[in-house]
Amino acid sequence: MQLWVGLGNPGPQHAMQRHNVGFMAVDAIAEVHDFGATVKKFQGWIREGRLGNQKVLLLKPATFMNESGRSVAEALRFYKLGVEALTVFHDELDLAPMKVKVRVGGGLAGHNGLRSIDQHLGPEFRRVRIGIGHPGHKDRVTGHVLGNYAKSEIDLLSDLLGAMGAESPTLAAGDDVRFMNDVALRLQG
Repeated sequence: MQLWVGLGNPGPQHAMQRHNVGFMAVDAIAEVHDFGATVKKFQGWIREGRLGNQKVLLLKPATFMNESGRSVAEALRFYKLGVEALTVFHDELDLAPMKVKVRVGGGLAGHNGLRSIDQHLGPEFRRVRIGIGHPGHKDRVTGHVLGNYAKSEIDLLSDLLGAMGAESPTLAAGDDVRFMNDVALRLQG
């Protein structure tokens, strides 16, 4: 069993913010693969399903970004899963918009959701970094991250989320490189 966590902030006012692309990614996976109904659990919302031969739980913490680690740690403890079963989907400033990179471990790059998870579980969890691009100057970062996607980005975002949903069984099987390549190929078409 694997626990996949989408990072974001709860509430309709945050729904289309770049910082919520982790929520959007797990929602897309759930829809593409017909996951079960959403259940309120672990200080968040969880859906259960299968990707290939893997059972996957999708979690969206309702704790707000800065406290995501509480929800994630609670879910891992409940299911008696180690950090190797965890995959976190999150926005990444230092990656071009609509690009996806997967890695295990690494720095926090000032991301409060990652910082919270790191405080509860340590840094050695798999991350699916979803590029939102850097606005160019550090004074504009907060507005960019907490800003909504522009109308001109919506079609690209939809394509990206669809590609991630379609290729998620490859990620569940542990083939991170193929997942990244296949998502990129879908976006070129």
